[in-house]
Amino acid sequence: MTESQQPLTPVVNFWNKYSKQISLFALLIIALVAGWYSYQQFYQLPREKKAIEAIFRAEEYFRKDSVALALNGDGQNLGFIKVIEKYSGTQTSNLACFYAGSCFLKIGDNAKAISYLEKFSTSSKITQARAYKLLGDAYADSGKNDQALEYYKKAAAHFEEDEVNSPEYLFMAAYFADQVLKNTSEATSLYEQIRKKYPRSQQSFDAEKNLARLGVYTSND
Repeated sequence: MTESQQPLTPVVNFWNKYSKQISLFALLIIALVAGWYSYQQFYQLPREKKAIEAIFRAEEYFRKDSVALALNGDGQNLGFIKVIEKYSGTQTSNLACFYAGSCFLKIGDNAKAISYLEKFSTSSKITQARAYKLLGDAYADSGKNDQALEYYKKAAAHFEEDEVNSPEYLFMAAYFADQVLKNTSEATSLYEQIRKKYPRSQQSFDAEKNLARLGVYTSND
């Protein structure tokens, strides 16, 4: 054997010993990829398209504030609840959970609102923050104040770059800690966060007034 052939010897020996296992593993990976592709293309994608068509009318009812029709349908078109059940696992079903939770919150069914909103998740930061805020409302209306505060804080922290909604959610958390929980230290901390993070917002001005009321500082500070 020449010197140029010697470095290949371990590789050749390894292949001769494990070639069957390597081939089987490669075939398994190919089969899994092909199966996943087929599932997405021929099952999940058609279901997603049907779900998008199915939810259209319910979204219209939601925009018109026709909560019962949005939730339950009109006899010909599905409502959010049936879309969730029939098209589970689709992105549209996930979105329907957000809508359903919002609807149940409007009619005061906080337990169902919480159930559906906790099932919802999205990569859209502004929408996810909104869902957290609605969960805060549902827990607050249920008298579960500690959970409500945590979700208001979570809503504020989820998309801090949003200078419209985030200071609003943070103020809600601060005011809730202040007026409902009577937790002055927590409220003070949250009011001060608003002043630091969103100094140009209306909520910063309101936070300043509340900090003065709490005796944290005076207008001359």
